[in-house]
Amino acid sequence: MTDHTIHIVGAGLAGSEAAWQIAEAGLSVVLHEMRPSRSTDAHKTDGLAELVCSNSFRSDDATANAVGVLHAEMRLAGSLIMASADANQVPAGGALAVDREGFSRAVTEAIARHSRIELRREVVSTVPPEEWGSTIVATGPLTAPELAESIRLATGADSLAFFDAIAPIVHFDSIDMNKAWFQSRYDKVGPGGTGKDYINCPMNREEYEAFVNALISGEKTAFHEWEGTPYFDGCLPIEVMADRGIETLRHGPMKPMGLTNAHKPDEKPYAVVQLRQDNALGTLYNMVGFQTKLKYGEQTRIFRTIPALENAEFARLGGLHRNTYLDSPRLLDQSLRLKALPRLRFAGQITGCEGYVESAAVGLMAGRFAVAEANGLSVTPPPVTTATGALLAHITGGHLSAEEEGGKRSFQPMNVNFGLFPPVQIPRPEGRRFRGKEKTTAKKRALAERALDDFASWLAGGQP
Repeated sequence: MTDHTIHIVGAGLAGSEAAWQIAEAGLSVVLHEMRPSRSTDAHKTDGLAELVCSNSFRSDDATANAVGVLHAEMRLAGSLIMASADANQVPAGGALAVDREGFSRAVTEAIARHSRIELRREVVSTVPPEEWGSTIVATGPLTAPELAESIRLATGADSLAFFDAIAPIVHFDSIDMNKAWFQSRYDKVGPGGTGKDYINCPMNREEYEAFVNALISGEKTAFHEWEGTPYFDGCLPIEVMADRGIETLRHGPMKPMGLTNAHKPDEKPYAVVQLRQDNALGTLYNMVGFQTKLKYGEQTRIFRTIPALENAEFARLGGLHRNTYLDSPRLLDQSLRLKALPRLRFAGQITGCEGYVESAAVGLMAGRFAVAEANGLSVTPPPVTTATGALLAHITGGHLSAEEEGGKRSFQPMNVNFGLFPPVQIPRPEGRRFRGKEKTTAKKRALAERALDDFASWLAGGQP
């Protein structure tokens, strides 16, 4: 084991996870975080790993869901982010959702207590100096403009951008529960849940169509000139989805499937707005899928037309912020090093992954790769058959290039999903064919089982 100090810039989910993995492996870390010296439009505190969008880590099903598999792999690797999430979960059906303040506090305290981690509250405004040696840049989607420009100059490439969105949060006691009811879709029970983990606000056809029209015509916040980039399809503003067609929302975040109105069980809702618990006390609920760029006054006016939210009091209204990420397939190697400056690694959302868990998983990999390199070991990426490896493969080259498909196509952010995994052979049921959704279910289970087996083997194969 060498006495080697590794620097990390940014103490969000990826930077905190990378610092933890390195320190737990026995190396020293200097973790640089610009808050509170400088904040961003999205952050509200100076806590590490602050969640600025949803409080959900999405599905925790490690048997048939790709993000659930990623959760399980990270737990096997001793993830600080997953341990902190598990310790601060709130009911959310089949999802793992957390009390955002408790989660951030747990990460912050763990980092502060670790004897091999030094936390420096300072702004890093240029590419880290050569004397720092091995450095991980995990500054996230809200990288300081001067640092982003310094990186651009160092790589000779333009950083790309997309918009990430924040959904409104409502005080529970302002929701009319004579119109709304508790129920998870299809009564699904998840970690810490009961099958009644969402508040559901029903709409009839007339109410729904009026709501969609109000979203489309509502006054929006004007974009700055420097924000002229496309949205990421995985996190579209509610009004952008509404503008794509009158039925779009009813087949998206407002779909009524799997829900029965407890007040009118014989009357099927035409559409449903769902709210998910946002804090451990159960006093705050966020509007699921309702990220928006509507002006604050318009949000209050339009969202109060939703039955059960006529008197809603908002703890926080929705908003959008600009995110910056690299053209990673061209700029980074398979161990997340910058090809132009191999002493620098990148981690988290700046690499072009999307989602809290994905960001932390890339931080986990960057940390482990840095440790292996510092100890003179070969850096072996996790197998592409694993959720972690599939995500890494996409970031470092999994998309189609212009040369491959004969046209222009830019690298886009991606959540982990089974579409990134290599195919798997599924044995047919003995003596018969698959029925209904049996094949799809069997495929997901086979992919999940293979991923967890292969990840455990990778962890045991010499990586720190």
